[in-house]
Amino acid sequence: MDSIQEFMDSCNSDITTTTTTIATASNSLVGSSNSPSASSTTSSRYENQKRRDWNTFGQYLKNHRPPLSLSRCSGAHVLEFLRYLDQFGKTKVHTPICPFYGHPNPPAPCPCPLRQAWGSLDALIGRLRAAFEENGGKPETNPFGARAVRLYLREVRELQSKARGISYEKKKRKRPPPPPPPPPPPPPQQQLQQTLPLPHHRHLPPPGATQ
Repeated sequence: MDSIQEFMDSCNSDITTTTTTIATASNSLVGSSNSPSASSTTSSRYENQKRRDWNTFGQYLKNHRPPLSLSRCSGAHVLEFLRYLDQFGKTKVHTPICPFYGHPNPPAPCPCPLRQAWGSLDALIGRLRAAFEENGGKPETNPFGARAVRLYLREVRELQSKARGISYEKKKRKRPPPPPPPPPPPPPQQQLQQTLPLPHHRHLPPPGATQ
């Protein structure tokens, strides 16, 4: 159990550190167009975390009763794993009867349960999904990409969003307004002449005729 607790603490700290690193790297881009050191640091941290996640999940399968091999692991077993991790969560999720339900900053403590944050679970599944295929698994049999797992994560996101009074929706970037259409080209000279009225010529009488 201690290893699982250390694993979840590592997941949470990794997400926070990665977010800070990305923010720092983004700010540095204002003064510099390239930041290879920040990019490589983030990449190596992600790879280390993914390896730890994969090893921990393998240990969970060994401790499963009965023991479970990776080849027989399904989306249902992944859901069992995610629910098991909830006991090590540190995110307060208010129940509908709690007076702080939907309050992003509750002013006092409450007895509502602690759960794994949706962001932590979503990031964890993303790393395990990639690790499964990197270790020889086929995409079509990837249990971490199962429909049941996607639906579960969606339900957790919606439940925690309402309970905690926060939004997980990504802000859509405003597109710049389209440029105005170019002015129409001027008409050709010939068309311009056709549009102008022809001058009126007075008919003159033939020579010798009286007016």
